[in-house]
Amino acid sequence: MKINYTPSLLTLLPVLLLLTACNPSSGENKAPPPKTAEVGVVEIASSAQPIVTELPGRTNARMIAEIRPQIGGIIQERTFVEGAMVRAGQTLYRIDPAMYEAAYASAQAALQKAEATYKSSKVKAERYTELVAINAVSKQDYDDMQATLKQSEADVALAKAALETARINLAYTRITAPISGRVETSVVTPGALVTANQAAALTTVQQLDPIYVDVTQSSSDLLRLKRELAKGNLKRISADEARIKVLLEDGSVYPHAGRLSFSGVTVNPTSGAVTLRAIVPNPEGLLMPGMYVRAQLEEAVDEAAILVPQQSVTRTAKGDALVLVVNAENKVEQRRVEVGRAIGTQWLVNAGLAAGDRVIVEGVQQIRVGDAVKARVMSAEAVDKSAEASGK
Repeated sequence: MKINYTPSLLTLLPVLLLLTACNPSSGENKAPPPKTAEVGVVEIASSAQPIVTELPGRTNARMIAEIRPQIGGIIQERTFVEGAMVRAGQTLYRIDPAMYEAAYASAQAALQKAEATYKSSKVKAERYTELVAINAVSKQDYDDMQATLKQSEADVALAKAALETARINLAYTRITAPISGRVETSVVTPGALVTANQAAALTTVQQLDPIYVDVTQSSSDLLRLKRELAKGNLKRISADEARIKVLLEDGSVYPHAGRLSFSGVTVNPTSGAVTLRAIVPNPEGLLMPGMYVRAQLEEAVDEAAILVPQQSVTRTAKGDALVLVVNAENKVEQRRVEVGRAIGTQWLVNAGLAAGDRVIVEGVQQIRVGDAVKARVMSAEAVDKSAEASGK
């Protein structure tokens, strides 16, 4: 049979060929299979980890001496440099001593007079003792002479006491530092009138080496710390003391370790907190009274601690902690975990994870539970950079 191709059929032939090529039944234009998502993971490995408790606190001077005059007078001289270190016994101020020198000289003269009278009475009493033995003087005269001798002895003792008082007052014209430490600014200048035991201190001397760090802790945590101390888990220095490390306000570590005492504490009935006192060396004077610091107390070492990056942990509305892990089938699995304290940028996991688990830390936005994924192990540096990029 012969087919005649008319001009109209020749025109429709390219269109028919194009429709045939686009026919889905031909199997040549199927959609590609979905691409497997890639996620960044960290492989959990247990390691020995020291458990550290941070306690907030403030520094306080170990000893404080407020300098006040013990006599009245005019300040003649200030002999120290404000803010400098002074030693115990060093002169800080001088009060005009003229009046007290005169009083001391007068007391010396009075003592000499009393001693002369005593010597005369003693010689006379010795003579009366001999005379009364041969009845050359009456018994009454002898008794009167013995009384005069006793009175002379008392006058000498009284004059000595007055001389000592005058000497003490003269010494008080030199106002000295009772302790060694750093002296603060002076509130008086030469020429100022001061009085004995006045309310306003002339200056203050504070002993800053070593220095106290007073930290606060809840009473329940204190009981736990005492139990750890009793078990020997804390780094013990002596009975009821443990070693601490101090963090400064800028986050830097103070170079000298201190010791924290757990004895002699009282619970605040309002807050339920306890103030503990640490003694910290301060040879360079870096710590000053009133500074805010944090004291790190190293507790027992967890020999099989499990840590996860903080950005891998999410919370439910109830506050439960969750992580996403890649299971043995390379599928996403949600895991409920129990986290403890923060250690740097990681959480200490108490339950829910084991060594070898792969926790997802990057790419969680593009996956769901049950999805098959390709796990890419991330280094610690990459995890830190990922946390910085995500703002966590």
